[in-house]
This record gives sequence, structure tokens and C-alpha cells, in this order.
Amino acid sequence: MTVTRVAVVTSEAGLALDGDLAPVVTALAARGLAAEPVVWSAERTAWERFDLAVVRSTWDYVERLDAFLDWADRTARATRLWNPAPLIRWNSDKHYLTELARGGVAVVPTRFLEPGSRVDPAELDGPDGVVVKPAVSAGAVDTARYAPGRPDQAARHARALLARGRGVMVQPYLPRVAEGERALVLLGGVLSHAVRKDPVLTEPGVIDNDRHPHPGLVPYRPTEAEIRTARAALAALPSPRPPLFARVDLVLDGYGSPVVLELELVEPNLFLDTVPDGPARLADAVAALTRR
Repeated sequence: MTVTRVAVVTSEAGLALDGDLAPVVTALAARGLAAEPVVWSAERTAWERFDLAVVRSTWDYVERLDAFLDWADRTARATRLWNPAPLIRWNSDKHYLTELARGGVAVVPTRFLEPGSRVDPAELDGPDGVVVKPAVSAGAVDTARYAPGRPDQAARHARALLARGRGVMVQPYLPRVAEGERALVLLGGVLSHAVRKDPVLTEPGVIDNDRHPHPGLVPYRPTEAEIRTARAALAALPSPRPPLFARVDLVLDGYGSPVVLELELVEPNLFLDTVPDGPARLADAVAALTRR
């Protein structure tokens, strides 16, 4: 009998620190799949020996984006890659929020600044302040919020990012984030579980790249409105099939309606340890892919 070989794709840091890695490999093995963790950037990896490569904790992709996207394209030619390379490329830059909004998805209003563009401090303010972050980023790195009436501080942050050749996104700060971000995890297009976490940007004007990206994490039962918003985000994806995994991060706007803060399709933490059978749920979704 032919055994299906699955690469669970990680990074050097993920190999050491990803707590989901071993449980997922074990869960895949329990379903008859020969799974092993593989570092995406490892030289001379024969990706064609795998029947499927599942991207998970490739946490260094932001610092090596071009190399990572090239890897995704090459690997997709050698084996089946999930999430697929075009979806990874689309989701690696948060300009995707503009496309979601055009598709009718409720998102946090976002303005983008491109390298070489002029920064007008008057446009970097709002009644509750603004959030400035790189368009390509993860884990709230190089991100900060600014109190209302502090547009010069926000502008300095934006100019520093632009000077390094990085695109910038500016969003209004939504005060109801104090009630918690909601993260809905969908596997194979189906809602699996959700968590709520405390706000990350707690102190205005501070860039803290050592902050915990998921403070106060607890299991959460999403509302019907939140589920509809998450499903609408997936329905708007430029893909004929639902992704293997997706995490839809939501916050409440001033009217109490959920809006998409981020849609994570590259290497999101899926919070599998918050449900007893979390790794098994992902393994079942992977196993379903191998039967197609």
C-alpha cells in the first residue's frame, strides 16, 4: 500500500518553539499519513518526495518575503502546497484588505502609503487616534497606535517605515477593541473554533516588538454576526476552493458590528491547544485533502 507523505512546513524558530508541530505530526500519523516537520528554507530539500506540503510555522517569512514567495512557487511545482502559492502571495501583503472591502466584506477602514509617497500628518489622525503598521508584517511587529491629536508622532512612524522601503497601512483605532479581538479559525472552510484575546496595543505611541502577540487568550463562542463576517471573508478570496486553514481576526466597530482586522492564510497560530481535539481537527482537514 502506498503511504501518503506530508511535509509540515516550519522554520528554524518554529522547529524549536512551535508547540503545535509535534501534536499535528502525531495526529497525521494516526490517520495513516507519513508526516514530518521540514524547514522551508532548508537547502537541497527534495519537495517532490512529498505528496503534500502544509505550511504552518514559517515565522521568518516576513523578513525574507521574496525568498519565501519564490520557495512557495517552486514547491507548488514539485508537490501540492496548502495553502496554495497564489493564495499565500495574495495574503502576504495586507493590501488584500482593500480587495476584501471591494468584495463587500466589512473590514477596518485602511489607508495605504507606498514608498516614495508624501506623508501628510493631517491625514494621520482621528477622533480615537490611529494605528500605524507595515503592510507586510506579523505579530504586531513595528506597529503602534497613536492617541488623537498626535499626528506628528504617527507621521514619524510612517516615514521611518517608508524610508526602509516598506509599505504602510493606517487604520482608525477602534476603542471597542478593549472588549477583545476575536479570532475565528476555519479548517477546510468550516468553522472549527474561536478565541478571544486582550488588545495588543495597550499604550499609545509605543512600538514594542517584544510584546506578547496573543495576551489573555481564552476560548470564545462567536456570535452569528461574527460567523457571517468570517464566512464572507473566505467567500471573497481569489480562490476556487476554500483554504485548508484560515484565521479571521475581528474587532467591533463603533456600532458593535464585527469588522475584519486581518485574514491570516500564510502561517497563523491556529490556537489548536484551546480545544481538546485541535490537532486532530487540522489532521482531518489535511487527510480530506489527500483523498481528493
